[in-house]
Amino acid sequence: MAPKYRADKIKREHTLIKEISPLLQELAVVDEVKSVLPGRINQRTGSGHQPYLQLQYITETGFKILGKTSSSVQEVFVVTSRPQIVLKKLKKQGVLKN
Repeated sequence: MAPKYRADKIKREHTLIKEISPLLQELAVVDEVKSVLPGRINQRTGSGHQPYLQLQYITETGFKILGKTSSSVQEVFVVTSRPQIVLKKLKKQGVLKN
């Protein structure tokens, strides 16, 4: 039985911006990714941007990215023991923007 708030590798305890959900699904299928943990959502100004993911920094357990849309930004923590490999794959797939 799956944990209460988890669907695949993405934790669903908190709200998730629906526009970045497909990007997180692509992230979750990478073999080296152990878990995807969506976090805080903030408003942002701007319009007309397609949703994208942007690296913020590497952590001890993986890395932190920001899921950005034209009106919101969501913190997302990725758990992996091989962050450089995952980041390289995401850039190659076009999921991660510099």
